[in-house]
Amino acid sequence: MQLDADGAAVVVVDMQNGFCHPDGSLHAPGSEDAIEPVGETVATAREAGAEVVWTRDVHPPEQFEDAHYYDEFERWGEHVLEGSWEAEIVDGLDPRDEDLVVVKHTYDAFYETQLEGWLDAHGIEDLIICGTLANVCVLHTAGSAGLRDYRPVLVEDAVGHIEEGHREYALDHAEFLFGEVTPLADVEFV
Repeated sequence: MQLDADGAAVVVVDMQNGFCHPDGSLHAPGSEDAIEPVGETVATAREAGAEVVWTRDVHPPEQFEDAHYYDEFERWGEHVLEGSWEAEIVDGLDPRDEDLVVVKHTYDAFYETQLEGWLDAHGIEDLIICGTLANVCVLHTAGSAGLRDYRPVLVEDAVGHIEEGHREYALDHAEFLFGEVTPLADVEFV
């Protein structure tokens, strides 16, 4: 799979302590296992000169106090609270000053963030998506990208999960409806 480095960005979804570190409240071994391949994906993009975007799922403690229906704390418990260690990117994956870091408050990195405007301003059309969780924030961000006419390419071996079946579902669903799926070894920037 060849991608134009000038028109592509790697989007690293939610590789944070709360999800990837064994002490995180929503730690999943599949997310921890994704750290190294995500790092390789970022290194491949940097070497080619492609942009790198990081998302951080961050919740103010009061975010869901007046929620009618959408309440992540009810579903998952309190997690990645604003200003907490859990909300930080896991060690070993270090955003650089020139990278975009998107703070999001929902599963979708496009919802009420600067992501779309930044991508458009930088001429980005292809998104190489990796991170965690496969069937939650990765899937919703990739779907939202596809609906906005970006080309979402999910890196199948750089996607974290709670259960392997969740990862397989998310990748199959993405490929069927709005995107592409490829192993990192097949990603080539030109």
